Amino acid sequence: MERKGTAVVTTELVETGLKKAQTTSREEQALRMRYGATVDRKAKLPQVAEPESDLADELLLIEMRLLSALKHRKAQAQAKAAPAPAKSAAKSKIVNALKSKKK
Repeated sequence: MERKGTAVVTTELVETGLKKAQTTSREEQALRMRYGATVDRKAKLPQVAEPESDLADELLLIEMRLLSALKHRKAQAQAKAAPAPAKSAAKSKIVNALKSKKK
């Protein structure tokens, strides 16, 4: 078998080709991994389920639970990062009085 020539495949070439080509998700994933092609971060995610179906409702519930858990986790992190309350003058006075009374 004879080779007719060589071709150089670049990341940019694969990215532009994937935008135009009709490939399955597995094929696209393989090409992206092999050539290091990235996904446009502003592109919409593909829909898995038909709108108004049971699967779409189930996915929406899962998404809502995940967002709720994320908000809860952020709130806990902020509570831990909050500075310690300042000592009050009255409390310090009482503690000092008790210390001197022990002696």
